[in-house]
Amino acid sequence: MKHKYKNILIVTSEFPPQPGGIGNHAYNLADQLHQNDFNVSVIADQRSVSGNEENDFDRTNPFKTYRIRLKKIRLFMYLKRLIVIFKLIKKADVVIASGKFPLWVVAIYSVILRKKNIAIAHGTEVNFSNPLLKFSINKSLGRFQYIVAVSNYTKSLIEYLDLKNVVVIPNGYNPEKWNISIDGDLKTEGNPKLITVGNVTERKGQLNVINHIPKLLERYPNIHYHCIGIPTEKERFMSIVKKHSIEDHVTFHGRLSDHDLKEYLTNSDLLVMLSSATRSGDVEGFGIAVLEANALGIPAIGSTNCGIEDAISNFKSGILVPFDSSDEFSNAIQTIMENYDDYSKNALSWAESHKWNYIIKDYIELIN
Repeated sequence: MKHKYKNILIVTSEFPPQPGGIGNHAYNLADQLHQNDFNVSVIADQRSVSGNEENDFDRTNPFKTYRIRLKKIRLFMYLKRLIVIFKLIKKADVVIASGKFPLWVVAIYSVILRKKNIAIAHGTEVNFSNPLLKFSINKSLGRFQYIVAVSNYTKSLIEYLDLKNVVVIPNGYNPEKWNISIDGDLKTEGNPKLITVGNVTERKGQLNVINHIPKLLERYPNIHYHCIGIPTEKERFMSIVKKHSIEDHVTFHGRLSDHDLKEYLTNSDLLVMLSSATRSGDVEGFGIAVLEANALGIPAIGSTNCGIEDAISNFKSGILVPFDSSDEFSNAIQTIMENYDDYSKNALSWAESHKWNYIIKDYIELIN
C-alpha cells in the first residue's frame, strides 16, 4: 500500500509491558500502522528500574522503540526526552502525541519543525483542575492539525475551546491478547462474581463498588468482588472494606499476567467499572478493559458521565449506571444475570466491532 506520509513517529507517555490505557492504545496504534506498511518509530519512557522488562518486550516488536532510561534525577530524563524527540521528529512525516508530556513537547517543536501532527486526547490530560496545567494543555492542543478524542465524553471536555479539527475514534480491542491457552481449573469465590481490571485508584472506581457491597448483600448474600491491578491505593481501600465488615466479599489479587487475567475473567460473571472523576480532574477516557472482557463473553456494568459510556452498548453489551447509586447498580446486576446469554452474545459482537483492524482505518484516513 502506498502512503503519501510514510514515516510515523509516536511519542507516548506510556507503553507496554507496563500497564496503562494510554500505553495499550499507543502499542496497538503502532502495531497496526506497521501492518499497514507505515514505517513506525515509538518514543517512550523506561518505567522499570532495571529496564529488562522493556528490553525483552521491545525485541518482540517489528517497529523500533526508543526508550528514555529511568534516572534518579528526573530533570535528566526530561532533557534526554527533548533531545531524542527533536532528532526523531526531523525524520518523521507525521508525529502522533499521546499523553501529557508528549502533547507539550510536540506542540513546542511544531513552532520550528513543520510536520503533520496529531494529538490523542484520552481524558485526564485535557481535564486538569490546575489552571496553569489546563492553560498549557489548551495552548498545546491549538498547535495540532488534528486532535483524536478516544470517546465522545473526552471530546466534550474540550468543546469549549471551539476547535474545528477534533474527531472521535474509539479505542480498539486487540484479539491477539487472548491467544492464550488456559486450563479452566481456576475456581474463584462468589455468586455473582464481580471483577474490576485496572490500577487500584479512586478513578477506576473500585472504592465505589466496595461502598455498594453492604447494600448488594441484601440481594446477593454470596456476592464477591475481585480487584485485579497494581495495588496503588489498596491499603486505603482495605480500611473501608474492614469498616464495612465485608472482608469475606472482597479480594485484591494485584497485577497478573495475561494468562492469569484471562483465567480470572472467564471465571467471572460481570466486569464492573464504576469510575468517577477525582478532584484533580483525573477521569476515565474510555475503558479498554471493558472491551477485553466483552471479547471473552463477559458483560459489563459501567458508570455514566465518563468515557465508559462509549465502551458499553447500553442494555446490550452491558448497562450504564450512576457510580453512586446502589439501587441502580443492584438492579443492573439482576437484569444481566437474568438475561445472561443475550448479554454475553451482545458483548462478543460489541468487542468484534471494536477490533483494531477496523479502528485503524480511521487513523489511516486521517494520516493520508
